[in-house]
Amino acid sequence: MLLCVSCTKQQQSSVINVQWSFSGDTAYNYIAQQVAFGPRVPDTQAHQACGDWLISELQRYGIGVSEQHGTMMNYAGKPQAIRNIIGHIPGNTPTAILLCAHWDTRPWSDEEEDYDNRFTPILGANDGASGVGILLEIARQLQILRTTNQSAQIPTIDVIFFDAEDMGTPSHYTGKERENTWCLGSQLWSTLYQQTPVSQRTNYQYGILLDMVGDPSATFPREYFSTTYAGSYVELIWRTAARLGYGRHFVNQAAYPITDDHYYVNTIAGIPCVDIIDYKPQNGTGFAEWWHTQQDNMQNINKQTLQAVGETVITTICSR
Repeated sequence: MLLCVSCTKQQQSSVINVQWSFSGDTAYNYIAQQVAFGPRVPDTQAHQACGDWLISELQRYGIGVSEQHGTMMNYAGKPQAIRNIIGHIPGNTPTAILLCAHWDTRPWSDEEEDYDNRFTPILGANDGASGVGILLEIARQLQILRTTNQSAQIPTIDVIFFDAEDMGTPSHYTGKERENTWCLGSQLWSTLYQQTPVSQRTNYQYGILLDMVGDPSATFPREYFSTTYAGSYVELIWRTAARLGYGRHFVNQAAYPITDDHYYVNTIAGIPCVDIIDYKPQNGTGFAEWWHTQQDNMQNINKQTLQAVGETVITTICSR
């Protein structure tokens, strides 16, 4: 399904009609292509191949791409290689917005009932690939709009695929507990961003993080860190979703603090960042029953949910 949304802007007493699109079908296909590589665990061939594919896909649409390499200490105190992938879409307004998701998958199925299965990596169709799939489609659509409609008012957009988000301490680890073992890629990016002289770094107005956004029954509450650091943008996004008819997904409920990539973008980089993440308080983990299990596959990805999220995000960033 291809859905077009119209945006009317007032600028210098003239009305500019801007149209953009988002395809849940295309986002779904992007997710399937990631899953086809197998688990994208850092330091594996599948991870390397998928990263190369992400770069080539962005470049295929004429989007500039850079890579950020570095190391962070993992849960066991050993250096973990990081490969963050950044797509840059120049805009024609003073505004710059950050869109992000993590592209790696967890090396262990911690939540499997069968203990022997807990050491098997997950496919991560939802936990990782769903956010990346939506952002690839948003990037594609924005680049099309940017090159075909010179009158369209588009902010500068940086799309960042964070690495090693899901390398946090496994449940079977019995060594000394370390802090901040999750979201290593965003910690690296945020630290380097903060160390860059103000005159040389992009002044992002705000950021949006997508994580686990493909579940058929997904509900996105207003997560605590998001409302604490980026409350006005939470309000903007959730109002936009309601106006588009997606209030059943973007619910007006508060959620407990969730340690996700946005936490470090907020606290280290100092950029207001909102986490759109499926949260299910009725479950013991707070997430879907198949979270961090072998069931995180394409059967739990829904095109209508992808449409709701993608359309909400692209409408939000193009309406300011």
